[in-house]
Amino acid sequence: MINRAHRVRAAIVAASFLLLAGCGGGTAERLGAGAGGSPPGHGGATPAPAPTASRAAEPRRLPGLGPRTLAAIPSRTRQAVVVTGRGKDSSSSHVVLYERTEAGWRAGPSRPAHNALKGWTDHHRAGDLRSPIGVFTLTDAGGLRPDPGTRLPYDRSGAFTSPGTGFEGESLAGSFDYVVAVDYNRRPGTTPLDWTRPLGASRGGGIWLHVDHGGPTHGCVGLRERDLVELMRALDPALHPVVVMGDAASLAR
Repeated sequence: MINRAHRVRAAIVAASFLLLAGCGGGTAERLGAGAGGSPPGHGGATPAPAPTASRAAEPRRLPGLGPRTLAAIPSRTRQAVVVTGRGKDSSSSHVVLYERTEAGWRAGPSRPAHNALKGWTDHHRAGDLRSPIGVFTLTDAGGLRPDPGTRLPYDRSGAFTSPGTGFEGESLAGSFDYVVAVDYNRRPGTTPLDWTRPLGASRGGGIWLHVDHGGPTHGCVGLRERDLVELMRALDPALHPVVVMGDAASLAR
């Protein structure tokens, strides 16, 4: 929880947060090294048991990700939220939560989403209306409404307001009822409202997974409320979750 003074500051900057950064944005800071995750082999003369049909279907590597993207995923990560954009300049994407098991990466359902109005970028600048491409940790959540049951630290605050309308005239009300902070150009371990920008304000910030308002974002990823709540309940800090986000071609590199 943030202290009283921080809440006052957060409320003051909320309006400028929306105007200057919208959902925020920035470049892809690369995290960790190596996809890892292969289970140890069986020793001795006893053969390994044959995998079940369900386990055999689980991929050893995250589908659709190329060597550069895979190398950016920390070896300790056991949960990966993969956001795949339809195209470099598209605001449509889909989201899949993968969890690493002994048999490979187990996929959850594919869920529709919106990303930034102008698509994706490897080098985001504040106001460019593109979402950052990269691998980022997920450590903190918050929202206007009560904690929906996430295991991430949750900050409930009235500063999670979203006035006005979106790019297609849709209401933004309720967009920040629930959010998960994407650790791009922010301090992990703080409320999503924290305004600290380690890379500087010009590099954007405030990139969140938030409730979809039915249109493109400034830089965030918007999911339907029920999908976001299910995702928030599934994320487990002990599994070191990350988000892998970008257009399909970029992620395949």
